[in-house]
Amino acid sequence: MTTHTTSHTTGTSTPATPQRGIGSGFGPRSTAQEVLRGLDLTGKLALVTGGYSGLGLETTRALAAAGARVVVPARRRGAAEEALAGVDGAVEVDTLDLSDLDSVRAFADRFLASGRGIDLMIDNAGVMACPETRVGPGWEAQFATNHLGHFALVNRLWPVLAAGGARVVAVSSRGHQLSGIRWDDVHFARGYDKWLAYGQAKTANVLFAVHLDALGRDAGVRAFALHPGEILTPLTRHVSREEMLDAGWVDEEGNVSGSFKTPEQGAATQVWAATSPRLAGLGGVYCEDCDIAEPVGTAGNDLADGTVARDELTTGVSAHATDPEQAARLWRLSAELTGVDAFTRSA
Repeated sequence: MTTHTTSHTTGTSTPATPQRGIGSGFGPRSTAQEVLRGLDLTGKLALVTGGYSGLGLETTRALAAAGARVVVPARRRGAAEEALAGVDGAVEVDTLDLSDLDSVRAFADRFLASGRGIDLMIDNAGVMACPETRVGPGWEAQFATNHLGHFALVNRLWPVLAAGGARVVAVSSRGHQLSGIRWDDVHFARGYDKWLAYGQAKTANVLFAVHLDALGRDAGVRAFALHPGEILTPLTRHVSREEMLDAGWVDEEGNVSGSFKTPEQGAATQVWAATSPRLAGLGGVYCEDCDIAEPVGTAGNDLADGTVARDELTTGVSAHATDPEQAARLWRLSAELTGVDAFTRSA
């Protein structure tokens, strides 16, 4: 493991973006194609992790149709090539396993060697509520895959992100409200709970965007996090039918709740965050339904630590996920764990 002495320089010339709606003109039923209407992404390169399944596939389709070249790093390269074979536009697949830092480094090295820049990066890949799984040096898999892998990837690709003033989008979830960062046990060594682990990983996605934006804004790099909405995709592979019934996701006949979005609608917010001209000069905020979200109010169902129970998730973003001090602390921890930090001067 590489040890660093932290000496971050955060952006100061641009004030933080308020966490409040801007009236985007889109909403929960908007699709990825609709938010891109009228935008020409010809000449732009987009990198979409996991861009071959679920929301990632719809994101790739929409961006490619708008003219972007889309690079899709995939853990299952064969499956990705098959899924993307019929997509119109310029799409290429490479190998990447976010839970393996050697794989992250190898992909980043290949991309940097290609001499290309990145205009849009969507950290879409992830796992949800999986059985207890350990990766790398014993890391909890959801925190490692959803957060640490993307953290290492963005830091390794920083030179080409900064060169073009890229937009970086971290796909989080309303599930961030379930748990803040468990600073005394981030890897759940003292008892595993799949939903709390998911909540912590999704909080980490938001905090990552908050601090990346603070560090990168003077270089023109802006970062956003988001909740895509409730959608049944392969991400739910570890959720049993009984859990889905209890949560009201489906009924006894298997019909999906009317509150759920289609994959095309679910992909809209991440595509909007990555491309919308309305977000020019903004960053470091959490979005949902194709707009900047409002903070979660103090509700009677809030637990003592500001989190909520799984059946009480609500719109908006929790304070524990946007706290700049916790964001900086998570960045330092992530740099220590991965040995990578593009913004740190080594001792």
